[in-house]
Amino acid sequence: MDNLGFGKVLLVEDDEKLSGLIAHFLSQHGFEVLQVYRGDLALAAFLDFKPKIVVLDLMLPGQSGLHVCREIRSVSDTPIVILTAKEDDLDHILGLESGADDYVIKPIKPPVLLARLRALQRRQTPDSSVCTALEFGHLSIDRSCREVRLAGEGIELTTMEFELLWLLASAAGKILSRDDILNRMRGIAFDGLNRSVDVYISKLRGKLKDNPREPVCIKTIWGKGYLFNPFAWEL
Repeated sequence: MDNLGFGKVLLVEDDEKLSGLIAHFLSQHGFEVLQVYRGDLALAAFLDFKPKIVVLDLMLPGQSGLHVCREIRSVSDTPIVILTAKEDDLDHILGLESGADDYVIKPIKPPVLLARLRALQRRQTPDSSVCTALEFGHLSIDRSCREVRLAGEGIELTTMEFELLWLLASAAGKILSRDDILNRMRGIAFDGLNRSVDVYISKLRGKLKDNPREPVCIKTIWGKGYLFNPFAWEL
């Protein structure tokens, strides 16, 4: 067993054979897995099981995976990884906009899924030897307790939203390209089609009350990437 402390995983997948294979593989690596085969049973299972992560298929009987994702996100910031048989970027964007933290395209390769789960775990467990708090005017970001406050008001972020904000803020005043961001957050190179970074940036701007038409806090530098403005958070 090489459990890294992630603990419980809720697996919502209607293909019982595939679900069983994934559950067996994850169990071999120290995870406790609860399998659910219908979307309309997922929220109740989530509330009862209290998993540390959710692995969620998009095509489900009873209720769509996107609906389940939104339901879970409305009550918890537990990381959600969606499974999709479609390589269409729109499908991935819809999942991310519904609150998912990451996605894996079918056919599922269990070691790839395991790597994604471990990556999410590492993001939830900051290295105590490095800086864990940043402040810019009325914005404070505390990585040790994963808390973001804007003018004293707590801001609820998903795991990936928080990590993106931390990444940008840690490089305040510097331009980060989509390639930089994806390599740091998912360990993959930007393929020219993946718009997930844009989705996360848009959601962050909304939650941090940045003007979506003329953003000044998280700026778009056309043709280059994004820049966190350290001077835009003053009262």
